[in-house]
Amino acid sequence: MKDTHKDEIIESNQIYIHDPHSYANAADAVIRHLALDLNVHFDTKILSGKASIYFENITSAKKIILDTRDLRIERVTLDSAGTKADFTLGKNDPFLGQALTIDIEPDTKFLTVYYSTSPDAQALQWLSPEQTAGKKSPFLFTQSQAILARSWVPVQDSPGIRFTYEARIHVPPGLMAVMSAKNPQEKNQEGNYSFRMDQKIPAYLLALAVGDFTFMPLDKRTGVYAESVTISKAVNEFADLPKMLDAAENLYGPYAWEQYDVIVLPPSFPFGGMENPRITFATPTILAGDRSLTALIAHELAHSWSGNLVTNATWNDFWMNEGFTVYFESRIMESLYGKDFADMQTLLGVEDLKETIAELGEKSEDTHLKLKLDGRDPDDGMNDVAYEKGRLLILLLEQTFGREKLDIFLRNHFKNHAFGTITTEQFIDEYKRDLVGTDTAKEKFINIEQWIYAPGLPSNAPQIKSVRFENVAAQVEKWNSGTKASRLQTKDYTTNEWLRFLGLLPQKLTHQQIKELDETFHFSQTGNSEILFAWLEKVVNNEYKENYPQLKKFLIDIGRRKFVKPLFTALVKTPEGKRFAKEIYKESRPNYHYVTQTTIDGILNK
Repeated sequence: MKDTHKDEIIESNQIYIHDPHSYANAADAVIRHLALDLNVHFDTKILSGKASIYFENITSAKKIILDTRDLRIERVTLDSAGTKADFTLGKNDPFLGQALTIDIEPDTKFLTVYYSTSPDAQALQWLSPEQTAGKKSPFLFTQSQAILARSWVPVQDSPGIRFTYEARIHVPPGLMAVMSAKNPQEKNQEGNYSFRMDQKIPAYLLALAVGDFTFMPLDKRTGVYAESVTISKAVNEFADLPKMLDAAENLYGPYAWEQYDVIVLPPSFPFGGMENPRITFATPTILAGDRSLTALIAHELAHSWSGNLVTNATWNDFWMNEGFTVYFESRIMESLYGKDFADMQTLLGVEDLKETIAELGEKSEDTHLKLKLDGRDPDDGMNDVAYEKGRLLILLLEQTFGREKLDIFLRNHFKNHAFGTITTEQFIDEYKRDLVGTDTAKEKFINIEQWIYAPGLPSNAPQIKSVRFENVAAQVEKWNSGTKASRLQTKDYTTNEWLRFLGLLPQKLTHQQIKELDETFHFSQTGNSEILFAWLEKVVNNEYKENYPQLKKFLIDIGRRKFVKPLFTALVKTPEGKRFAKEIYKESRPNYHYVTQTTIDGILNK
């Protein structure tokens, strides 16, 4: 293992790791508290106002450096006297934006930046009424991860820097605002909302949503926000959320954030969910009507421990957030729905991981758990490797050391690092000290350095079996051998089983085979977005144009990158498909968030 500790600087009882994705000079002057006062302008698609940065001047520095991206800085003042401060904006980097360097005095306590955002701010998506479920009022939501917080707040935008915050948000009358903080549960007439987050968070967990939505509680500490036309369906879908929270606490200790709510966003949200503290941002594509896709909520809830409570120090350590969380999610789902369900989820994840490794290349450094994203957009590292290879490593630890011992180790991990950050190397040291101990035989068997610093999937990866999936494989084999689809034994299949069924079908299908399957099982008409997506992949890969109207509608309506990226990737493999993709994208692009737009732009412009 190479020495990666040379960039650590210990100051003021805090370890700061060199972050290649931030300009912040945190070893000299570091943010401790943020106070926002912002006006939301739907007509011009900007936020305007001020951000007060309360910081600790560790080395009596004469400058503090913040991260910004496409912000219009009007002026900067120091302390309550409002003394005008000199500042400079550095060279504009395509990923990092611009360094905002502000002159300060050794005794400066806080500064205030007066600014406005760009109408094209990467973190902000402004939606017209027509792009919402209710069709009557506009909507705004943010997506700050990984390094997009700097496009709506001047801040030290590194996961290794944590701070508390407060905010005053002014919105048009009739709309409500929520943040990753203590939230209102009713609208007020003036449109003025105040927020506090008294627990330290990194900038990527700053979040804001504004729209015509309402709140309904599930119990004393969980609830749902959604537009009025969606709220009843959402409440029914998330009815098990209180049980999930209880299960999570039974596994790894008390929930540290008081309230846990979910807000259902419009379909343009680029991810399945975002683990903003106290309020998960969720895609409406998980509203299947039968609670079959709520593992996503268990995942975001698990982030309240792994990610939000204990955070990866840099984006090169991203697997520390996601690998732990996917494992934790699986344990929550097992507790609620049984081991069979959890095993099916894991197997589906392993298949996704294998496809991702094949796509990236088995020798690619991007298949390492510890990444090398310097000089690149950290979004490049947010794929199945961090999630599923990370999960398999933690599962291997469970199988090797026993679940009871691993659970004690993880509880202590979350307790000892609460509201702090951790690097991969710090975790390895902790693992060897607190889990391995003197058991060198098990340490050698696991070979954690290979898992973390080598490409591909190690040979000792856990092997998961599922009797229910074996039965699915038998039905697919019958169909391959000529049995009609209508005679297959698929009654009472769960979503997981249907996804496995579709995944086991041959890559190449005749149009008659596709027609028979669709007429029997109605895949193209399903309201389950995961099943519909898996079906549309078959449709595109086999150029089954009878379902292209459904494909077009799906790509226009849904902005979730997990779905649209593979479908556009498959379409552009043929000249005719690429023409169709460009036709769709001309209409769908305005509905997509910047994160999804950037991905699809890259696919279509190759």
